Amino acid sequence: MKQNDDFQKKLLATFQVESLERVRSVIDGLLRLEKNADPTEQGDIVESLFRQVHSLKGAAGAVSNHDIERICRSFENIFASLKKGHTRITPDVLDLLHRAVGQLEHLLSDITSASSPGERGIADALTAELERFLAGGVAPSAGSSLQSADAASPPVPQSIPGTGGEASLHSETVRIAVTKLDSLMLQAEELVSTKLSAAQRTADLQTMAQDFAVWKKTWRKVYDDVRALRRTAEKNGGSPRQGRDPRGFLEFMESSSPFLGDFEHRLAAATKTSLRDQRSLTFMVENLLDDAKKAIMFPFSSLLETFPRLVRDLARDQRKDIDLRMQGTGIEIDRRILEAMKDPLIHLMRNCVDHGIEPAGERERKGKPARGTVTVSVSHKNGNKIEVGISDDGAGIDPKLIRMAVAKQGILAESQASALSDEEALSFIFQSGVSTSPMITDLSGRGLGLAIVRERIENLGGQVSVESLPMRGTTFHLILPLTLATFRGILVRLDEHLFIVPAANIERVIGFRKEDVRTVENRETLSLNGEVVSLVRLGDVLGLRERSHDRDSTGSLQAFLLNTVNRRIAFMVDTVMQEQEVLVKTLGPQLARVRNIAGATILGSGRVVPILNVTDLVKSALRFSAGEHPQPASREGGETVPRQSVLVVEDSITARTLLGSIMESAGYSVTTAVDGIDALTKLRTGEFDIVVSDVDMPRMNGFDLTAGIRADKRLTDLPVVLVTALESREDRERGVDVGANAYIVKSSFDQSNLLEVVKRLI
Repeated sequence: MKQNDDFQKKLLATFQVESLERVRSVIDGLLRLEKNADPTEQGDIVESLFRQVHSLKGAAGAVSNHDIERICRSFENIFASLKKGHTRITPDVLDLLHRAVGQLEHLLSDITSASSPGERGIADALTAELERFLAGGVAPSAGSSLQSADAASPPVPQSIPGTGGEASLHSETVRIAVTKLDSLMLQAEELVSTKLSAAQRTADLQTMAQDFAVWKKTWRKVYDDVRALRRTAEKNGGSPRQGRDPRGFLEFMESSSPFLGDFEHRLAAATKTSLRDQRSLTFMVENLLDDAKKAIMFPFSSLLETFPRLVRDLARDQRKDIDLRMQGTGIEIDRRILEAMKDPLIHLMRNCVDHGIEPAGERERKGKPARGTVTVSVSHKNGNKIEVGISDDGAGIDPKLIRMAVAKQGILAESQASALSDEEALSFIFQSGVSTSPMITDLSGRGLGLAIVRERIENLGGQVSVESLPMRGTTFHLILPLTLATFRGILVRLDEHLFIVPAANIERVIGFRKEDVRTVENRETLSLNGEVVSLVRLGDVLGLRERSHDRDSTGSLQAFLLNTVNRRIAFMVDTVMQEQEVLVKTLGPQLARVRNIAGATILGSGRVVPILNVTDLVKSALRFSAGEHPQPASREGGETVPRQSVLVVEDSITARTLLGSIMESAGYSVTTAVDGIDALTKLRTGEFDIVVSDVDMPRMNGFDLTAGIRADKRLTDLPVVLVTALESREDRERGVDVGANAYIVKSSFDQSNLLEVVKRLI
C-alpha cells in the first residue's frame, strides 16, 4: 500500500510540473492572440492552444483528476468554437479565458490526490462559467462533437510549434528537485574552502623548504668554519689555545648530517606531493563547481514567464494599452539571483506602467502611438556579469519634481536641491522617501520601492542606474553577476584586522606619500590624473581604533579606490595584500543586517575575514566626511518622548478595532471616530499627527472628510491615509483630487505597509 501511495505522489508531482508548463504556454498563447490581428496567425495560435488543453485533459484523466479534466474539456470546446469561426476573438472572450486559466493555474499550484470541497467548488464554478458562454455563442453540434474526444490519452509531452513558452523534453534533459541542486551546489562551494586550505598547506611547506634551504646554507658555512677550527687546533697539539674543544660540536654536526639530508628529502617529497594534490584538487573542484553552477543556471526567461500577464493586468487596471517586449532572455543566470530579483523587477515593471507610460489619449495628444511599450533586454557584460535594461517610452522623469521631493524630505536644503543637475537629481530616485507620485497607493508613491530595488541589487554584488529623457521615456540599467558562488576579492590589512573588498568595485590600488594629501574644505583629498577624490581612513569609517602610524608616516602609504555610481572615494589601509578567490558565507539570521559588512569568508589559514559592503562603505564614508554621528536612542535624563497621535476613522467596529490595535502596538496614541462628521468634531477639539480613514461611511465618507480637512487652514497640512475596499482608478484619482496623501486598498492590506506609510508621512 505504501509503495502505491509513493508512486501516486510521484505521479502527481510529475503531472503538476508538466501541467503548469502547459498552462504557462496557454497564457503565452492568449497574450500573443490578443496582440495579433492576422487571421491566419490567429488560427495557428488557436490550434496550438487547442492541442495544449487537449494534452492537459488527457494528463488529468491519467491521474484521475476529473475536476481539471472537466475544465479542460470546456476549454477545448471554446477553442474548437474559435477554430470554426462560431466565436469571434474579442476582449470579453480573452478576459474570460485569462480568468479561467488563472483559476486553473491556482488549482494546479496546490494539487493533491483528492480534491478538497473548495477546489471542487472552484472547478464547478469555472466549468459553469465556460459552459454558459458556450451556450450563448456556439452551435450545439460544435460542443457535442468534442465531448466524445479521448479523455484518457496518456500524458505524453508534446512540442507544439508556435506555443513559445513550453519547455520541450529531450533525452538530454531531466527534472531534478531544487533541494538536490542546492545541496550539490553547497557541497561544491564547501570544496572551495578545502581547495584554498590545500593551497595554504602547500604554501606553508614551500616556505618551510625555503627556510630550511637558508638554514642549511648557514649550517654548511658554520660546519666549514668548525672544521677549519679543528684543523688549527690539531696543528697546535690537539687542543685549542683558548676556549672549549670544538670536537664535540663538530661530532654533533657530523652526526646530524645524515638526519638533515633525510629530512630535506622527506620535506621536498612532501612539498612535491602536496603541490600535486593541490593541483589535482583545484582541477576537480573547479570542474565540479562549474558543473554545479551550470546545473542551477536558468534562462532569464524563466523569471519573466508571468510578466506578460502582469503587465497586461496592470495596464488594464490603469486603462492603458501597453506592449511588453523581451530581448536576450535566453541568457542563463544563477537561480538564486533570479529568485532575489523577482520582487525588484516586478516593482520596476509597475513603475513603468504606473509612472512611465501615459494613457492612450495623452500619448496621442503628444503625437506618440496610443500603445505604449515596455522593453526588457538582457545582454552579456564584460567579465562574469550581465546587464538588464528595463525601459519604457513614456513621459520620462521630471528632474524638477525630484528636486522638490528631495527638498521636501529634508535630504538637501532647498538651495542645494535647486542646484542639482538633471543627472544628479535622477540619482536621488533611489533615495528612501523620494517619490514624484502625488499620492501613495498600493502600486507606488511610498518612495521606498526604488530604494529597496537598489539595496537588493547591490547586496547581490550588482549596480543600478537610470537615464531618462523628457517625452522619450526612462531606462533602468541593472548590472548583475552571473553567479553567487565565488568572486574575486582584495585582501587588505588594518592593524591586526583583515578585510575582503570585492575586486569588481575597486578601480585601482593607490600608493602615495603623506605630502600628496591635500585638505579641501576640511576634507582630505588626493589628486589622481588631475581629478580630486576624497580620501578617508578605513579605520575611521568602520569605527576602529587604529594603532597604525600612518597619520605621522613619512613613507609610502596605500589606499584602494572604490568606484560606485557617481562616487569615487579612496580608503586608506595599512597594506593591500593580495587578490584571491572568495567564497561568500552569510552571517546568519542573527546578524542579517550589519552595517558595512556583506558577509564573511574563510581564508586558507582557517581565519574568518569579514567581506565589506561597498555600498554601505561609501555611505558611511560620506556621513563621516560630513561630520555626522549616530543620535542616541533616548533623551538624556530619562525624559519621555511624547507619543504621536493617530485619529482612526472607521464605521465598522471590527475594522476600527483592528486598525486601532495595529497603531497602538506600534507605539502610537490612538483616538477613534465612527464617521467623517465625528472625525471633524474631534479634529477641531484635539491635536493629531495623522488621520487614517475608511472611505465608504454613513453621514460623511472619507473623500468628503479629506476635502473638509484640506479646507480648514489649521488642518490643511495634516496627513490623511485612506484605507478602503474601493480600488478602481476613478476612486484613486478622486483621492488625489481631494488631497489624500496615501490610498491603501484593503484587498492588498498589509499592516507593515500601513505602518511604513504612517511613519513616512508623520
